[in-house]
Amino acid sequence: MRRVLAILPALLLAGCTGAERRDPIQPPPPPSAVLPAVPAAPAASLGPVLDGNGACTGAAPATATAIATGIGECDLVRLKGRPPTDVLVGEGRAGREVQVLYTEPGAKELYFFVNNRLDRIVR
Repeated sequence: MRRVLAILPALLLAGCTGAERRDPIQPPPPPSAVLPAVPAAPAASLGPVLDGNGACTGAAPATATAIATGIGECDLVRLKGRPPTDVLVGEGRAGREVQVLYTEPGAKELYFFVNNRLDRIVR
């Protein structure tokens, strides 16, 4: 019985990992030291898009025939026939997010794009 009691503390300590034996005052290593960095996925080609001034960065494919969900930013400008009043370009959770404002007589139209696809219209 004495041998069991003498060996028991050694067996209990043998199951400890290095993290459990770390000095409690010492902070844990930064996450980047623990986990390898995940490489960023290559950005998908969005095609021609609008810049901050409302100009198209390339030739629009001219496939859209009506303003509807799913058309590209440059298609909207081509279909409207004139440059937008204002354009806000940014990055959101889903990727590239663009807001295009057209001021119409008596009304405003706001077009929301996500990754160069019309998501919704607010009139």
